[in-house]
Amino acid sequence: MNADFGAPKELAGGLQQRRAVYQPPLPPCLQGPTVRAEYGDATTTIDPTCAQAVAQAFPHTFGQPLVSFVAPAADAAAVEERHPIRVGVVFSGRQSPGGHNVVWGLHDALKAYNPQSVLYGFVGGTEGLFANKTLEITDDVLASYKNQGGFDLLGRSIDQIRTTKQVNAAMTTCRSLNLDGLVIIGGVTSNSDAAQLAETLIQNNCKTKVVGVPVSLNGDLKNQFVETTVGFDTLCKVNSQLVSNVCLDAISAGKYYYFVRLMGRKASHVAFECALQSHPNMLILGEEVALSKLTLMEIINKICDGVQARAELGKYHGVLVIPEGLIETIPEMYTLIQEINILHNNNVPVAEMSSQLSPWAAALFQFLPPFIRRELLLHQESDNSAQLSQIDTEQLLAHLVETEMIKRTKEGRYKGRKFSSVCHFFGYQARGSIPSNFDCDYAYALGRISLHMIASGLTGYMATVANLKDPVDKWRCAAAPLTAMMSVKRHLRGPGAIPIGRPSIHPSPIDLKGKAYELLREKASSFLLDDFYRTPGGIQFEGPGSDAKPITLTIENQDYMGDIEILKEYLGKVRTMVKPGCSREILKAAISSMVSVTDVLTVMSHPLNAELPLYHFK
Repeated sequence: MNADFGAPKELAGGLQQRRAVYQPPLPPCLQGPTVRAEYGDATTTIDPTCAQAVAQAFPHTFGQPLVSFVAPAADAAAVEERHPIRVGVVFSGRQSPGGHNVVWGLHDALKAYNPQSVLYGFVGGTEGLFANKTLEITDDVLASYKNQGGFDLLGRSIDQIRTTKQVNAAMTTCRSLNLDGLVIIGGVTSNSDAAQLAETLIQNNCKTKVVGVPVSLNGDLKNQFVETTVGFDTLCKVNSQLVSNVCLDAISAGKYYYFVRLMGRKASHVAFECALQSHPNMLILGEEVALSKLTLMEIINKICDGVQARAELGKYHGVLVIPEGLIETIPEMYTLIQEINILHNNNVPVAEMSSQLSPWAAALFQFLPPFIRRELLLHQESDNSAQLSQIDTEQLLAHLVETEMIKRTKEGRYKGRKFSSVCHFFGYQARGSIPSNFDCDYAYALGRISLHMIASGLTGYMATVANLKDPVDKWRCAAAPLTAMMSVKRHLRGPGAIPIGRPSIHPSPIDLKGKAYELLREKASSFLLDDFYRTPGGIQFEGPGSDAKPITLTIENQDYMGDIEILKEYLGKVRTMVKPGCSREILKAAISSMVSVTDVLTVMSHPLNAELPLYHFK
């Protein structure tokens, strides 16, 4: 493990030094050393048909209530002495701007709760957790990491706590350090693992409370409780600047098409947000391809049609943006990748794989350019998925588009200039960026919430903040059970759909019925033909633009917690008006209305309409 993790470092640049003294503002409920926890109703899962499966897999943590944190009443009685708390924290996901502020917020809340409390950081990510490699987090240690990018305070490793051996090692560490709580910082997979660890610790009478914090570049940990993840705003701001730079370069030269691949494995949130910020000519979302079941050549023809439409206006340049996970959403490519994954799982040597593919898959494999063939055969990621970041999908598209445009020229269907392309993959350039004000503030608040979750005895929960599109003083702080975010993969939607696999938190796709997507569709024609490029510039930390938030966040109405409160108010009014002694007419009207409501909710709860990503068998 890197011996430099946690070591004080000199902040060489003036911007780094200035950012280190920035103090994130706090929502009112987090400004004191304690909070008041308000417990709501028991939770269920987003898909009611999965509730039984989740309850069976998580008997001790399923159905826990939603918990809201509010400021203690002004006339609250003096709090009894608060005993010191021992907490561990681990990075269990790809480095995301703002991650350090989660640790900082946790530390500050811990010391405000009781100055004798101790925070241990696990050095080297989850491998450090298994091996009990710790660093005590202090003010001095944190000084040079506040509001800074990267995960170099503690580092990260395999990003999983999944196997029996790993879970047992984590439990041994928790007991050895006598931890009251363990905070796991990560995305979809890491928080699914956190839920399982919390369940296992309860089963084994281990006192350590396990809580998760939503930190992920891809922004795909998004559900009724989580509006966005830490790091997403910064990543999109940095990549949007890069895309806009490319747009201006394209229009300046007037002779190249730029194919740009951005991060986003199972969902296209990064490409979607960056397109709204920079206005490239074309955007292909994995969700659109999956919904329409577009083949590879259908996608190529759509791109070529766009190139040809622009050529008719005398424009021979343009910018196309795609997510890195696009290739897996193309039906025939998905099938090919799954066959290759099976061969990897069966330990078939790479040199022999092409000969062991099915005839159909082998034909597709041979059709692809040699560089794509090599990349498809790369060894799998730790979660047994293809190395999508290493598959140059943008180059594949550019190659096939050029081939199709040459064909159209020979057939006399295209009479414009020769098609030329330049390809880019913006995958790692933003991961270590200095976080935006929004990510700094959001992460710091989540860190403080994590302490209050542990102090309240919560386990198997995620720290959440609602109303994020509003100023910080309007944010709602809460804790949501991880099991309430879970579902079970389905082969198909519909009455005959059968849940398969183990319950877990799944990546959330773009809502193709949402307001943000509707806005994109409205502007698609203008983006394609008018060179309506937008230049957001670099991240601003002061002055105009410094408080800008993701467009997709500000457009959508995502105040789930607020809507729950509104529902409670109406239910309370019904109870007040419909009491024994009320008129028969009022009683009949109430019954009729309730029957209608329950009928509608029953239909909406049917798996045919469940708002879940569509998965295939592996």
